[in-house]
Amino acid sequence: MELLLICLPLWILQCNSAKADSIIHIGAIFEENAVRDDQIFQLAISDLSLSDDILQSEKITHSVKLIQPNNPFQAVQEACELMNQGILALVTSTGCAAASALQSLTDAMHIPHLFIQRNGDGAPRTACQLNPSPDGESYTLAARPPVRISDVLLTLVSELHWQKFIIFYESDYDIRGLQTFMDQASRLGLDVSLQRVDRNVSRVFSDLFNTMRTEELNRYRDTLRRAVLLMSPRGAQVFVHQAVETNLASKDSHWVYANEEVSDADIMELVHSSLGRMTIIRQIFPLWRDTNVRCMRNNHRISSLLCDPQEGYLQSLEVSNLYLYDSVLMLANAFYRKLEDRKWHSMASLNCMRKSTKPWNGGWSMLDTIQKGRISGLTGLMDFRAEGSNSHVQFEILGTSYSETFGKDVKRLATWDSTRGLNGSLKENRIESGMHGVTLKIVTLLEEPFVMVAENILGQPKRYKGFSIDVLDALTKILGFKYDIYQVGDGKYGSALPNGSWNGMIGELIGKRADLAVSAITITPERESVVDFSKRYLDYSVGILMHKSEEKINIFSLLAPFDLAVWACIAAAIPVVGIMIFLLRRIQAVRCQNNTAGHPPPTVSTSLQSAIWIVYGAFVQQGSDSILGSVALRIVMGSWWLFTLIVCSSYTANLAAYLTVSRMDNAVRSFQDLSKQVDLVYGTVRDSAVYEYFRAKGTNPLEQDSTYAELWKVINKNNGFENSVSSPSEGIKKAKRESYAFLWDMAVVEYAALTDDDCTLTIAGNSMSTRGYGMALQHGSPYRDIFSQKILELQEKGDLDILKQKWWPKKGRCDLQSHTEAQPEGRALRLHSFAGVFCILAAGLLLALLVAALETWWNSNHCRREQPKEVTTDNSSGQGPGPGLLTQNLAMVATTGPPAPPRPRSRPRPPGPPVLPRDATATLYFMDPAGADTSPDLVELQYTQL
Repeated sequence: MELLLICLPLWILQCNSAKADSIIHIGAIFEENAVRDDQIFQLAISDLSLSDDILQSEKITHSVKLIQPNNPFQAVQEACELMNQGILALVTSTGCAAASALQSLTDAMHIPHLFIQRNGDGAPRTACQLNPSPDGESYTLAARPPVRISDVLLTLVSELHWQKFIIFYESDYDIRGLQTFMDQASRLGLDVSLQRVDRNVSRVFSDLFNTMRTEELNRYRDTLRRAVLLMSPRGAQVFVHQAVETNLASKDSHWVYANEEVSDADIMELVHSSLGRMTIIRQIFPLWRDTNVRCMRNNHRISSLLCDPQEGYLQSLEVSNLYLYDSVLMLANAFYRKLEDRKWHSMASLNCMRKSTKPWNGGWSMLDTIQKGRISGLTGLMDFRAEGSNSHVQFEILGTSYSETFGKDVKRLATWDSTRGLNGSLKENRIESGMHGVTLKIVTLLEEPFVMVAENILGQPKRYKGFSIDVLDALTKILGFKYDIYQVGDGKYGSALPNGSWNGMIGELIGKRADLAVSAITITPERESVVDFSKRYLDYSVGILMHKSEEKINIFSLLAPFDLAVWACIAAAIPVVGIMIFLLRRIQAVRCQNNTAGHPPPTVSTSLQSAIWIVYGAFVQQGSDSILGSVALRIVMGSWWLFTLIVCSSYTANLAAYLTVSRMDNAVRSFQDLSKQVDLVYGTVRDSAVYEYFRAKGTNPLEQDSTYAELWKVINKNNGFENSVSSPSEGIKKAKRESYAFLWDMAVVEYAALTDDDCTLTIAGNSMSTRGYGMALQHGSPYRDIFSQKILELQEKGDLDILKQKWWPKKGRCDLQSHTEAQPEGRALRLHSFAGVFCILAAGLLLALLVAALETWWNSNHCRREQPKEVTTDNSSGQGPGPGLLTQNLAMVATTGPPAPPRPRSRPRPPGPPVLPRDATATLYFMDPAGADTSPDLVELQYTQL
């Protein structure tokens, strides 16, 4: 027990140091002519060295050995040298002969061996016959799946109901790979012929014409109507071309070309050179469609060089290169798990030539860790749980189609994988004119206004209505088929699940429980990979549904063209200029008095209020009293007039622009506007096609526009549970109740805005679209072409436009145009736009009344306080008033006040003061000097004759 307590800390310390400073050494053996294998291996190692997600402080080293093709002895020698250096695993990409020799060595030394089978010159691959392990535990794992071409071919000829056909194979092809296929075909009673084709294809056809008689050649031509080609792409192209040139291929012939590695360009070359029908079988990797999924899987960082679709580097790689890259990822995953479990074993230096060399004691543990692992890389899922080989493989079956509308085209007919088998139909059923007597099983999903439940009669089957139902009924009238419709159980359109299956309506089609799916289902590349679609019958785009913005009433909107600081400066400039004019006029008045030398100067007002009034009158362009001033006054007034002109012109221009902009109801009109504002919250339906669309656009590192990144940040807040909703109906209700923008299909949100009871919703968004709504069918359905053709006819005749107007009227209950487009012409301004002017006028009038009342009150109080003045005259003779005190007072008034204007008289008035009787009271009026600046004020004066 004491020894255990002492050794335990040492063991833990050793494990921690091993984890911290572990050196991972991988050995690799490639053939000399496989240059890409070495490049991809180096690329994978460098990516792992730069990534901290898998291995952190561990250092990855590698050793690569190149051997001659088909040289097992050299392969064993190089492997022994690598084991002597010390390796944790061996990765090889060779032919079958070298693989068999390396299997014996790695089984003996207990070194995990990941083997990728190569096929030279693009010829179809045949299975390698590896030797069984003596102890039953094989350390060689086949990273590339076993050859399944025979299984796909057997399924294909069974679907096509071929009973007699011929197989052409190249001289390099190993005929033993067809042994299983021939045995199964024999048990099914199929008549299968084999013929080898030499490299000189033209000589093969010339020999046929030289050796066969006419009757034999006709029988051979009939045999060629059904043929399978197991050749390289180049050899198949030459063979098809020679067959057409020698008239051995007919228009009703059907040839199948099977090869795991064939490019799109090679397929188009075969299709266009062939005369009859051509079917192609090739391996596919579904994860290539999604760059983000391909580049980040289970914390495995894949090279950015392979992630960039613009480079085209990934498409130029061979299948063996892809499996080689994923093999390195698989080893890195196993090393990571070993380090986490603290079960790391140091590398041992093994000498293959010594008899006493023991196998690596950590080999079985490492092999078990690799077999229990699973990754998702360039080729999809990879694991070795099925008898030591990777069983995940998928093929696509492409074929030529003929129709008067589309001509000759290549389309995917079906897919085949190792788990579910064939998905699709390969039967040569062609519907030319009608479908009378056919009853289709149709699955649907409720989505306004595409599919809705109509009013049903009790006891009758459920009836449906909507735009998609109207299109379906129009096709029914043209083609004459009947249908039974039902709703999908899970209420989903269809998306891929982690186990590879599909849910929703797409899952119903894949499971062959329905013939057709009709609803607001969009055409996407992911869905097209598993089902067929008709031509689009309605364009698709993402719209923004939001509450109409309430018009903000600002009665002082006419003050908006200028900022508050500008108005304050203008208000301050008026008294400042008025004071300056007041000072200049005072100076002018004093100078005039000095220059006139006793003569009265011109009557020019010099008060401050008069100067300010002149400045204000010039500012509002109403003129003022004439100023007979100096040059300085003229300069001041000229500058003020120029200032007034500029200010008024700027105010007029800004007021027109402000009133135009204020007519726009909503500031959000596009995704860019939505991403820049912060007042409006927005989201979509979680785990929907729109949600995935924004995820792909927002997380794509190649996306140049940051708009979608900002949108995705808000949509995915708290994993979508904060701003996104669970259903479209919830999103529409939320947009109506709250300050919320709902991102969803434009057709759906437009219908919701048109049919809103309160007409409080509006829409925005981009109407341009590259996708659309279509009808989904099973893979290889015979109804796809005729459905597409009739949909195009409905579009040309305008029937679809009539149906669109039925469900999306331009002028319905709610007018959306007034809130989605700015008015091209000016519209009448409302009262609230000028309410501020009326308020200013009313305030001025009230102020004037208030001032008038104050003046009246002031004058009345002032008159009460002052006693009336009595004017007496002194008559020296005592017989009447004489020029005594009255004459003196009048003379005083005449000298202190301005002279009254003369009044015309008919005859001259005798001079002298008026004669009043004794004790009579007289009233005199004279002008007040204080009022000379504005208008003469008459002052009442009473005097009594004494």
